[in-house]
Amino acid sequence: TVFLKLPGRQAEGPAGWHVRAKLSIYLWLGTIKHKRFFYAGLPKGYELLHELKHAEKVNVPAPTTVHYVERHVFQLRAHIYQARSLIGSDASGLSDPYATVYVTEHAKTTQVIEETLSPTWDELLVFDEVTVYGSKDEIRRDPPTIVIDVYDQDKVGKSDFIGRAIARPRVKLRENHYSTPVLEWFEITRGLDGAGELLAAFEMLEHGSEDVPRLSDPKYVACSSASEHAPQPTLAILPVPQEVRPNLARFRIEVLFWGLRDLKRVHFMTVDKPRIDIECSGRILNSSIVQNAKKNPNFANMLKFFDLDLPIEERYAPPITIRAVDCRSFGRYTLVGTHQITSIHRYMHRPPPKEDPKRYNQDGQLVLARRRTDAVGNVIPDTGMPGESWSGDNLTLYGAACVAKTAGPGRGKRAKRKPLETQGTFDGQEGGGDGDDDDDGSSKDWWTKYFLSYERLIESAKSVGTGGGGGACGGGPIGMGQGEPGGSADGGGKKLGVKTSRLVSKLSPKATPKKPSNPRVATCQIYPSELESVYEYGQFKEWLLSFPLYRGKKTGDSTEDETRIVGFFKGAIKVYRLPIEKGMEPAFAPTLPLNDPIHVLVRVYVVKATDLHPMDLNGKADPYVVLQLGSKRVSDKDNYVSKQLNPVFGKCFEIEATFPQDSMLTVQIFDWDLVGSDDLIGETKIDLENRFYSRHRAMCGISARYEDSGYNIWRDPMKPTQILSKLCKDNKLEAPQYLQDRVTIGRCCFLFTSEEIQTWSSPTSIKYRDEHLALAVLHRWEEMPRVGCKIVPEHIESRSLYNSDKPGIEQGKLEMWVDMFPMDMPLPGPPVDISPRKPKSYELRVVIWNTDDVVLEDDAFFTGEKMSDIY
Repeated sequence: TVFLKLPGRQAEGPAGWHVRAKLSIYLWLGTIKHKRFFYAGLPKGYELLHELKHAEKVNVPAPTTVHYVERHVFQLRAHIYQARSLIGSDASGLSDPYATVYVTEHAKTTQVIEETLSPTWDELLVFDEVTVYGSKDEIRRDPPTIVIDVYDQDKVGKSDFIGRAIARPRVKLRENHYSTPVLEWFEITRGLDGAGELLAAFEMLEHGSEDVPRLSDPKYVACSSASEHAPQPTLAILPVPQEVRPNLARFRIEVLFWGLRDLKRVHFMTVDKPRIDIECSGRILNSSIVQNAKKNPNFANMLKFFDLDLPIEERYAPPITIRAVDCRSFGRYTLVGTHQITSIHRYMHRPPPKEDPKRYNQDGQLVLARRRTDAVGNVIPDTGMPGESWSGDNLTLYGAACVAKTAGPGRGKRAKRKPLETQGTFDGQEGGGDGDDDDDGSSKDWWTKYFLSYERLIESAKSVGTGGGGGACGGGPIGMGQGEPGGSADGGGKKLGVKTSRLVSKLSPKATPKKPSNPRVATCQIYPSELESVYEYGQFKEWLLSFPLYRGKKTGDSTEDETRIVGFFKGAIKVYRLPIEKGMEPAFAPTLPLNDPIHVLVRVYVVKATDLHPMDLNGKADPYVVLQLGSKRVSDKDNYVSKQLNPVFGKCFEIEATFPQDSMLTVQIFDWDLVGSDDLIGETKIDLENRFYSRHRAMCGISARYEDSGYNIWRDPMKPTQILSKLCKDNKLEAPQYLQDRVTIGRCCFLFTSEEIQTWSSPTSIKYRDEHLALAVLHRWEEMPRVGCKIVPEHIESRSLYNSDKPGIEQGKLEMWVDMFPMDMPLPGPPVDISPRKPKSYELRVVIWNTDDVVLEDDAFFTGEKMSDIY
């Protein structure tokens, strides 16, 4: 099968998508000595002419015609059910699609479905007299190719080509038993790009077959007319038989209408009263109308649902179309944009897995304890000494007596070796230790935490590269309490490595005595990517999703197609089968937050930028930071960093914002120029609203440990106990109960190690014991059954910078983080001081005391003694 198109440059672009003719040809290419094989590939059943009998002779030409004496007549049934994810060919972003089926020299067309990207034709096209030449075996093995072209009907002019699908029919011969065809998805392509999918089935039935089912009764549908005032004529079509259709069941689609964002003008007019329509399988669910999109673009009624019949098999499920329309005066409606959800299986709401009753002890409690394993994988009991049982009852008021009791002959060595062997415990310190004597707390600042965190990031990356434990590159916190004290899977190798490294450092003449990392210095999590890219957080879209709305024709060019986005619909969709299964939770939690406008204090901390793209002739740049949040713009142009591609900003910017109007934060890096306008180096965008409402609590990261003063002071206005109580209340759990070595929440019990208990029971920490316990539970909140998730820790994220003039090319990285605090709650303390350290003045004094083995090159004039005038 060969498709003929226009030649040369005429075939470029949309003109090359149309097929001018279709040929079915047989082509053979070979040498003269193999000439006798030229007709071997032809379908059998032809008359053996003189030219074919003597084909091996060189002087006998090939026949101009081949006469077939064996031919068979078939009936082709094309079951055209529906299509999905078609390309929008109208200015509105939708299409009026119809399909044309070609087989041999026959062609038939379906009805036109207006203004949709997911048409359901539900039509059976019957070709009664399809003559196929050749033997039955040849026809069964290589049936005729079926071509399905999908077009968009226009009121004026020619129809626009959407795409083409190629299919092979199932052949049923007279002597074979009939079997019901199965609908399949066929890919629709336009050029090299995908243009959608077609759900159809094709069968060729030989005339004279007796067990073929009869055709279903026709149904009458209204077809589109050229004039709006003319009566619509009816068209008789054959529907797809019931046994071919997918098996249907009753489903419910529940939609959360949250709001619309960044709506652009349509026909040079602003969108003032938008509405969202959800269409699936011919049913439409309308949202409430936003009365004033500028004042509040959120919907008043958030939750709506509708019931419909959907296929039981997910591969047959129809797509969901989201349409945004603007309700204008005099009852006029204008389409703003559309979004197509191809497959709804990711939106299926399923019952949670059943809990294993063996996880609960005899008292009905689920004990969640940190477990350590040895090299074989056996669980090591969490005790102070090997073979000795430990209980919280042995702990005295300050924990000092317990340390004295458990400290044995080998305990001192293990305690000294511990900072080198592990990546840090919950806060990496022992009660009563004298690590604080070396470093005065007043000399530490935020940069102390930053540099130590980077050291541990590098060490963790090295350990991953050498086959060690998991590190920060895999998303695990560094110095945040994830490392386990004591045993490890390769403990012997680590000890040997530590001893070897000590020996090398002592023998090396250039080695300087390296001070062991102070376990009391706090650290934070450094992510090498955006916070949304971290696997545990799932882009902060666990219940609130953003659907881009498209308008206009799809061109296939990614850069041009981005300009088709005219706004975003924020909401969520859940699909579940009726009746509701026993034990299934509601699709949307009854404690959904209100979408009323809320005032928020936003603090943007910009630490530094790395690997910026040079913008000046000297290969450098003069970067500075610009923030945009809604209508607010903050520029730090006066404090640009001169001639730097890796500038250290160390700035904190405070902005008061109102959700939902100010939901998208744009951080830009500009290059300062003395003459002319400043150039944009790159920018990054952060959806603050998704972070604010996320259950991962991305408003303000929780620190590794709780401190009420110093460089590591607690930043959140809510204390850990208040945060934990709010989480329990929001998830309808019992209030937490704090004991000496555990925290109990309902039937769950969080146990902690002896090292952690001793740390929290030190003289400086005993008054905040509940805060330490609550903070430890927050760091392990993902262990909580059913409602648990990873809580965002104190962190620094590295965001990629991009420039729209150079799409897809990274222009550098920006290290930063964002804190958000609701204005209706107690305001937080002063922002963290991350200003760069100022250099200190020093006086360097060098004393040359003596010299040895100096080469003497001069001779004394009188004595001849070797000498030299050195300086």
